[in-house]
Amino acid sequence: MKKSHPIRRAVLATAATVSGIVLVLSLKPASDPSSSASAQGGASPQGGAQQSAVQDGAVTGTAATTEYGPVQVRLTMAGGKITKAEAVQQPKGGRSDQISADAIPKLNQAAVTAGSADIDAVSGATYTSAGYKKSLQSAIDKAAKAPAGGGSSSGSAQAQTATGDVAKTEYGPVQVRVTMAGGKITKAEAVQQPKGGRSDQVNGDAIPKLNQAAVTAGSADIDAVSGATYTSAGYKKSLQSAIDNAAKASGGSGETGSGQTGSGQAGSGSGSGETGSSSGSGGGGSSDVAADARVVTGSVSDTEYGPVQVRITMTGDKITKAEAVQKPTGGRSDQVSGNAVPKLNQATVAAGSADIDAVSGATYTSAGYKKSLQNALDQVGG
Repeated sequence: MKKSHPIRRAVLATAATVSGIVLVLSLKPASDPSSSASAQGGASPQGGAQQSAVQDGAVTGTAATTEYGPVQVRLTMAGGKITKAEAVQQPKGGRSDQISADAIPKLNQAAVTAGSADIDAVSGATYTSAGYKKSLQSAIDKAAKAPAGGGSSSGSAQAQTATGDVAKTEYGPVQVRVTMAGGKITKAEAVQQPKGGRSDQVNGDAIPKLNQAAVTAGSADIDAVSGATYTSAGYKKSLQSAIDNAAKASGGSGETGSGQTGSGQAGSGSGSGETGSSSGSGGGGSSDVAADARVVTGSVSDTEYGPVQVRITMTGDKITKAEAVQKPTGGRSDQVSGNAVPKLNQATVAAGSADIDAVSGATYTSAGYKKSLQNALDQVGG
């Protein structure tokens, strides 16, 4: 009777329920710390990933347009810090050359020292400084967003080195080697360059600029360095050859390098050297290099907006090709020259002389072009 008493059954049921609740509550703290620990564990890797998201290696900011021309900054990052800063584009032509030459090294140094884009403008280079800081900040932002390890591992997996043909110049051979990754030029260097006497100084200044320009442009369509016309022309020829070799290649850079180095030292005639490297560069050069072809470069003609220098290819007594190896650049000059120079080149071939009309809106460039063209013709007795 006692065991089946309703009050006793109710008491036992209540006690069982309370025991169950106590048991459940006693288990909850054990699960809470563990879920809290795992949340902290998840946050910690996130924190680590955020720090390592600043990718080591080189990163290039977007080009910042200024009143005097574009400015573009490339950084080298190591351990989350800026270890090197350089301008791969800067205002040039006329007085801009002097201003940039003074300001850019100071801005590069300031960027490394500050480790950020919070740097002072260089006195006398307000526009260049503002453009530099803008591109610098863009490079820093890109480095911070870069996926850790993904880009560099795939880049190194696809990296390919190709060496161009030797281009002989009046002052010595020029030969360029490029490193390609993902279809882009990631590094350019001159493995041969004119040397001895004043050439050491000229090339010490010109080659780094040409290397930077090749990486920035991603092609051989780069401007000549003022004061290094022959070296620049040779560099561009060998660079184009290297790009062509990279496109064809399946790992023959060693073969190209060893073969070309020998031919570069053996050859001495500038005409035959140019013929060889032009045909080596691919289809475009062969058509204007005939047995009696001769390439002549006119003297530099200084204009109010920058230097102009013309190179012509003569076959027999006819001009078969004309090109400007130097032209005014920077700011609006890029647009003016981009429109005028092709017209002047075409007019020269059509006229076969320097008696050509000036291009409307490009009076100074046209005058400088005609002057350098006439000098080239004088050299061939035209």
